[in-house]
Amino acid sequence: MSVEPREAGLRTEVLAALRSTLSDTDVAGVEKCATRLQEALPRDQVADNVVMVAYGGGKDSSYTLAFVRAVQLCLYARLGTTFKLRSATNRHAGMPQAVMDNIDRAYTALGMTGDPDCEMLLVDGPVVKPFAGDEPLPAAIVDRNRLDLLMTGHRTFGEARPTFCNACNLSMVNSFGAAAAHGTGVDVIITGDSPEEQRAYSWWIRRLSRKVNPHQRRRTGPGFRGFLQDTDMIASAYFAEVYGPDASAEIRERAVTSEVSEDIRFFSIFDDTRYSSGEHWALLTELLEFEFDEIAFSFTESDCGNPTIMAHLRALKAERVHGRAYAEGLAEYVDFAESLMRVKEFPENLIEVMRQRYRGPDAATRMRAVAGGFAEEAYGLTEEQLVCMLHSPFTDKGERLERYLEAEQPQLAGQVDTVRSLLDGEGEPMDPAEAELVPRLTELTGLELSRLRTLYHAEAVQFSAKGGPSMMAAILEGDPHKAEVRTRLSPDGPEVIQLATGR
Repeated sequence: MSVEPREAGLRTEVLAALRSTLSDTDVAGVEKCATRLQEALPRDQVADNVVMVAYGGGKDSSYTLAFVRAVQLCLYARLGTTFKLRSATNRHAGMPQAVMDNIDRAYTALGMTGDPDCEMLLVDGPVVKPFAGDEPLPAAIVDRNRLDLLMTGHRTFGEARPTFCNACNLSMVNSFGAAAAHGTGVDVIITGDSPEEQRAYSWWIRRLSRKVNPHQRRRTGPGFRGFLQDTDMIASAYFAEVYGPDASAEIRERAVTSEVSEDIRFFSIFDDTRYSSGEHWALLTELLEFEFDEIAFSFTESDCGNPTIMAHLRALKAERVHGRAYAEGLAEYVDFAESLMRVKEFPENLIEVMRQRYRGPDAATRMRAVAGGFAEEAYGLTEEQLVCMLHSPFTDKGERLERYLEAEQPQLAGQVDTVRSLLDGEGEPMDPAEAELVPRLTELTGLELSRLRTLYHAEAVQFSAKGGPSMMAAILEGDPHKAEVRTRLSPDGPEVIQLATGR
């Protein structure tokens, strides 16, 4: 596509700014990558190709976007034409406005806004639309995210990864497919993963899909479409486990689209650059004006506030389930999360920023308020509802119900049998005592009666390093974001080894 002189001049300015901010090694990497990508584009005319990059708004994906934009502009400088760059952002309730602001600033700094060869998209569940940095997240997406969180959390005692990440990760894969299928589709998807990492992830997805249908011949195809089909099989099995096998509406709403071209290619930039944010600090903070917001930058994430709530949940569990101090549980999560940050090669200055937030005599109180405020703002969840989830009182036919009511809701402790009768009585008329309990139980949990009845007839999932028979456990088995930590299950109890998960 031809561009106006003003747009051509802006492209020249942006490429010069990128070259002056990137290291000499990365500038050489851009040149090398541009040559490789031109050779890999499937359509004869460079301008006929659409190249997609997923952009979550964090520090790593911001660098990836900048690098690919440099490649696009490098080809334009060489050829006078270039490919169309599609950038797609998947939104969810745990993504604070600060992330959208970072994305907006990056698009402006990279000259993508108004460039005819750039297409910036938002993916809100099944809807793909042009990016708008100030557009509120649809209420339906917030409701769905909250319900997924609660229904999984009540099955898993609020374990961080399954509670917050399972449904979110499946939604993210769906967004890849939805964005790739949008409009006339895409030809190439850029990834920062090495070929070995791509194969390992693809193998993990195939293994999970075979767990879903161990005796069925493989029905999915190769390539990206097959990957999406495999993931859809996993999503169907997972949400059937969460909502019950008859919950067709919930399962259908959370399906992973696979209506993409069979010819889509993947292109890795892994060998052309390094992702350590410490090496790209000037690019991030000066050129892209990336800001490490207190909520958006939470432990290993710089595009999601959920890890702040994960730390809050572990601290609440220490206080309200195990009778210890909130600060002790918080410190356990901070130590665990710091180890994840080091594995991911976070710069020492960012690790220290995180440490400072949780250090000092008033830090636990302050961060409790911050996390609780974000949980309510993002998901509409109160501390009372989070504490209830941590007890998982309704699963296993209310096995832990009496203990929960005695500890947290003593005014209801004498109505254990009535609560059990209410939850067990699907399809039967409620007596007045049962009907009177419904609004209170909804207030305590954030869940409607039908959801509580689903939980009542479901089993709680206990996790170990070896996984387990459920889909929740099977997904966690291959997840690297976990470690065995030392903790105590009572104030004066012995130290025990327990699996911790998070981000």
